[in-house]
Amino acid sequence: MEFAELREAIGKIKLVDSHAHNIVPFDSSFPFINSFSEATGDALSFAPHSLSFKAPNSTLSTFPFLFKLYLNEILYSLSMRNLREVAELYGTKSSLDAVEQYRNSVGLQAIGSKCFEAAGISAILIDDGLKLDKKHDIQWHKQFVPYVGRLLRIERLAEEILDGEMPGGYTWTLDAFTETFLKSLSGLEINPHVSKEDAEIGLSEVLHSGKPVRITNKSLIDHILTRSLEVALQFNLPLQIHTGFGDTDLDLRLSNPLHLRTLLEDKRFSGCRIVLLHASYPFSKEASFLASVYPQVYLDFGLAIPKLSVHGMISSVKELLELAPIKKVMFSTDAYATPETYYLGAKRARDVVFSVLRDACIDGDLSIVEAIEASKDIFAQNAIQLYKINLDVNICDSKASESSTYMIGTNVPEHSVSLVRVIWVDASGQHRCRVVPKKRFDDVVKKNGVGLTFASMAMTSFVDGPADGTNLTGTGEIRLMPDLSTRKAIPWTKQEEMVLADMHLKPGEAWEYCPREALRRASKVLKDEFNLEMNAGFENEFYLLKKLEREGKEEWVPIDSKPYCSSSGFDAISTLFQEIVGALNSLNVSVEQLHAEAGKGQFEMAIGHTACAYAADNLIFTREAVRAIASKYGMLATFVPKYALDDIGSGSHVHLSLWQNGQNVFVASDPSSQYGMSKVGEEFMAGVLNHLPSILAFTAPVPNSYDRIQPNTWSGAYQCWGNENREAPLRTACPPGIPNGFVSNFEIKSFDGCANPHLGLAAIIAAGIDGLRRHLRLPEPIDANPATLEGKLPRLPSSLSESLEALENDNVLREMIGEKLFVAIRGVRKAEIDFYAKNKEAYKQLIYRY
Repeated sequence: MEFAELREAIGKIKLVDSHAHNIVPFDSSFPFINSFSEATGDALSFAPHSLSFKAPNSTLSTFPFLFKLYLNEILYSLSMRNLREVAELYGTKSSLDAVEQYRNSVGLQAIGSKCFEAAGISAILIDDGLKLDKKHDIQWHKQFVPYVGRLLRIERLAEEILDGEMPGGYTWTLDAFTETFLKSLSGLEINPHVSKEDAEIGLSEVLHSGKPVRITNKSLIDHILTRSLEVALQFNLPLQIHTGFGDTDLDLRLSNPLHLRTLLEDKRFSGCRIVLLHASYPFSKEASFLASVYPQVYLDFGLAIPKLSVHGMISSVKELLELAPIKKVMFSTDAYATPETYYLGAKRARDVVFSVLRDACIDGDLSIVEAIEASKDIFAQNAIQLYKINLDVNICDSKASESSTYMIGTNVPEHSVSLVRVIWVDASGQHRCRVVPKKRFDDVVKKNGVGLTFASMAMTSFVDGPADGTNLTGTGEIRLMPDLSTRKAIPWTKQEEMVLADMHLKPGEAWEYCPREALRRASKVLKDEFNLEMNAGFENEFYLLKKLEREGKEEWVPIDSKPYCSSSGFDAISTLFQEIVGALNSLNVSVEQLHAEAGKGQFEMAIGHTACAYAADNLIFTREAVRAIASKYGMLATFVPKYALDDIGSGSHVHLSLWQNGQNVFVASDPSSQYGMSKVGEEFMAGVLNHLPSILAFTAPVPNSYDRIQPNTWSGAYQCWGNENREAPLRTACPPGIPNGFVSNFEIKSFDGCANPHLGLAAIIAAGIDGLRRHLRLPEPIDANPATLEGKLPRLPSSLSESLEALENDNVLREMIGEKLFVAIRGVRKAEIDFYAKNKEAYKQLIYRY
């Protein structure tokens, strides 16, 4: 399916930011103190508990506090990708110090202009109720965008009134306070019928707590909100309510927007338009329900983007759109203090909305034309209509697409690219590509794909031709359709891009043999039946080899003989790894750690944990980067499972977890839970353990794979599981940050570098689904070396023949993978078995293919 038109349309939209906060000058200090200068607003804003900053005094001119506070939070705690993107925008090195130095040198005005122009924002509604010292006023922000409006935070105004003196020196009474409050105006379980007596008691309690006033009494809060609704109705003002997460002192249990139903069903306020902020996360589904049932309810996904992980952002927006009409969902950044927050919020929102609408098109919920209209509504039109914004700007600015900062999924200037690699991974796990000139890619391939023979999914690791028994031959052609969301500039070579491809019979019609589609199908079943998504993260082991000439023959040998985690071993090739990590960073693949492994010239690199489809794509990009950059340094990098039969093998261990509504549900909710995992986690893992012999036909796909899966090699040779047991093929993990006794994920060790990652993860999900359907239970964990219990534990397949036999008898995986793809894989595996049985030394050639 073609998504370039949708991508381009989203890149052109001039955004309306419907909830943000003030930018502060470089010389601001803490604690923040500010008073309201006026009371009118374009809309009202209400947070059940206001956010309060308390910190030591310091100045921003030297950035010891505020810059570090905000930029560290914005750039580091969210993801290193944010730091890279800001550095790329500024043209600096990707470090906090470099960004800081640039900010100091050019000043806030230039920073603001650059960030707002890059963000493509046409209008902002600013909630100036945060106590930010010396923050810039509404007027100051108008130099950056055509329209700036105000959101009046009502409980902050109430506190300002009570902090002041009652005229004549008298003590505030409820009537006097209410009258003053209403003149100024021109937790969510709100009681719209709170009695005057209870409100008076609340006011007395607040006043006796001293100054500065902090309104925390529920009855008084309910009274204030109720009277505010009356004003909102009188002046036809929308009311924003902070829901879900966001404020540090908010009880999340009371932040579920379902608590608002009493208020929403009060006929007095049925005409008051109410906007639920923060996507109500983690109650996005509940918010979506309210917007679908109550005509006065609207939704805003600010703060959820970009505060959550990529998975969480996409998940929350998808959940908002499950029931809520698209006309009721709006964008905002919830930015504050620095211009960078506006830029990152806008950039990430474009990425996320594109991803969500693209998936809706794939699922058939929307056409491309409908998705484009939906993006205009979400990013601009809905807010313009709701807040009655008079904006003399074309929200689909044609000039926007000329700026690379608006574009989604690409990080290379258009004019600098001459060639595009269209990459796929076949049934034998080999990376292959077609290369086309950029002009042809843009003019033809983006829409129509590249032709490819049916035989491409029947090739083996030893010959580039179709294997017998696959039902695939050189007759017939498919279309390699580029997935433009994966389009990347190639960091290690100039003027080239790469993009991963799906296999279609014709554009828009997936081919049954497509590995990426197989993973989508399995993931969809997991989502539809159990509302679960699987996350994955890979640990890549590989050898670095150098070339020698011996007796006129080329020979590749390990670059060193250093031991496990050797500092000197890493020193020798640190420059190489710096380039690899830098390249992966530019590809948005996060590297968590790397070290020298136990084999001669062997290393390991762990990449970030993310939604399984992205994890599989990231693994492909990682292999591409490692092999290509090693080649630049005159080395050969190989992921082959057993490079040398007398040395340690290499795996692609994968860590897996289950997520629901943005939360890891593999972890037990109760410390007394068996094994530290949830019932759902246990059932899923039990399914994987039960089907592990047949899963190996996907994750250990060549005969050489089984030279690696041997006892006493930490590769998992017996069918068992253990808690932090590295000899078990399935290992539950309790990494730092997880409470003692709980497990966050489990690891599969019998996954190697010859596996097609999409097919391997699809098989794992299929097995896990079977465990969930049949409510399978895990046996007792094995805490000892399984090899010492031989005879008590079943041995996993010791050959590809055994795992293929297990697969042929596994109707669950067969059905989930699909009969045609199953037959092709079986044919390829049988050909591998026959060839390597007859050619004992042929495995040595695998270093050139993997």
